[in-house]
Parts: sequence; structure tokens; C-alpha cells
Amino acid sequence: MTQAILDQHGAAFADFPAQAAPAPTSSDAAYLAALAACSQLGFIAHDAECVAQAWQQQTRRTGAFNAAQWPVEPADFGLQPRPHGQSFAACPKDLGLYAVLPDAAWVGRMARAGVPTVQLRFKSDDPEAIAAEVRASVEAVKGTGANLYINDHWRIAIDAGSYGVHLGQEDLDALHADEIRTLRDSGVRLGVSTHGYAEMVRADAVSPSYIAMGAVYPTTLKKMATVPQGVARLERYAQLMRDYPQVAIGGIGLAQFPEILATGVGSIAVVRALVNAENPEATAAELMAAMKASV
Repeated sequence: MTQAILDQHGAAFADFPAQAAPAPTSSDAAYLAALAACSQLGFIAHDAECVAQAWQQQTRRTGAFNAAQWPVEPADFGLQPRPHGQSFAACPKDLGLYAVLPDAAWVGRMARAGVPTVQLRFKSDDPEAIAAEVRASVEAVKGTGANLYINDHWRIAIDAGSYGVHLGQEDLDALHADEIRTLRDSGVRLGVSTHGYAEMVRADAVSPSYIAMGAVYPTTLKKMATVPQGVARLERYAQLMRDYPQVAIGGIGLAQFPEILATGVGSIAVVRALVNAENPEATAAELMAAMKASV
């Protein structure tokens, strides 16, 4: 059974080095085969465990083991039915071009250029500077039609009236249940970064507005705890999380837009492609045109 999975899916994951298999948590044959295969296909321990459990559930649900059918049904991964009673406020299904920007000036500039989704990722240890930049960003998008997300600083974002906030996995894990309830009850939209199956399942537990998936390609912007996920994994993630708006992020430039959009992901986040561009407005127009051309 393990070899059958490898025969069916090995080519898609050929670029990933094998990982040590975690200790099994079940004696089920489908589970054990999938755990061994996923580890050989390069999935880290908690992701291999996640897929193996899903393969076990898929086999039980269908009544037969199928090596060709990579698990993509949300119920097999224990995901909540959507819409969910405790969901965060909804955002557009397709967020379009998603610009991640370093300060309020950039936020306003790209919003005025017609970028539909913008995020302020402002790095500072000065609370007053952070609050000022968040407030300036909220003001900067008024009248533009752009939806603004604030990275990390969710309390300040709520106070400033931001459309949404974006949290990394570590930020989400640091929140207490009452803080998540405060965040949800504020009406703000929530996006969550994920880097594999286990983190997608974790994010689903709070039913955010959208799921970000990456890093798809190598990126020098931040030290990543996981290897680049690649298009083959992204395609399977997109199938699993199909009930969510999805954002692909990480090292994506214009040349990669067609293959990213072919996975079914409805939004692409860019950083360097805009902030390092000679003419950011023209580049934004080109990227948005590429997204429309691929629809």
C-alpha cells in the first residue's frame, strides 16, 4: 500500500527530501501506509500524521483503500462544515491581487492604484509608531475600494476601524479563547497564515475569513520554519480548503501567476514584486491584468 501511494504521487513531490516518519498513533493499515508514504514524500511529521489520519478516514468513508485518491475532502481532515456558526465575518471569495506593504504611504499608494486587497506589515517596537501607522493606513484606503488588513496588531486594528487583521500561526496560538471571541465579535475579518496541513486544520478551528498558504517559493523576506511548499502541494491545499477564500504567498512574481491561479487559489499576495518595482503602479496594473486573464 505504501509503494502504491508512492507510485501514484511520487512524481508530484519529487523535489522534497524524505523525512523521518513519526511514531504511529494507529494500527490501521491505510493509516500506516499513508504515514510511511507521506514521510517519504517529504511531509514533516505533523503534516504526515494529518494526511495519514485523513487517508484512514477516507478509506472508512468509501469502504476501500485507493492509493490514487489523495485525500481532499474537508470532513476526512475533521474540518468544520461551512458556513459555521462561530465564523469570522466574511470577506470576498476572491481577494484578487493582495499587496503586503511596509507602511501607510505604500498602503495608500497601492490602494489608489486599484489593488483590491492591501495589508500593512509594519515592523516596529514603538507602540505609538505602530498605532500611528495603523490609523494612517485606515485613512489611506478610504474612498479607494481597497480592503485593508493589519498584520499582527489586532487590538490597534480594531480600535482604528480596520476592515481586517492578519495573524501568523504563532500569533493565533498565543491568543486565549476570550481574545479570539473579542476579535470575532468586533466584526473584523481575520486571515491566518498556514504552512501545511496541520496548520490549516488548526486555523479552521477558529473559522477565519480566509486562509493564506505558503511560502510557495523560496523567499528572503523572513526566515521560514518550513521548506517552500511548491505548486503540487498548493494545488492539494486549495482543493481541501475550497470552502475558504484562499491566498497564495511567498516568492511569487508575474511569471508564476498562471501556474498559481491554475491551482484554484483566488488570490495572490505579493511583496517584492511591488515594493521593488521601478514603477509600482504599472506593475500592479500588470499583475491585476494577469489575474483577470487567468480566470
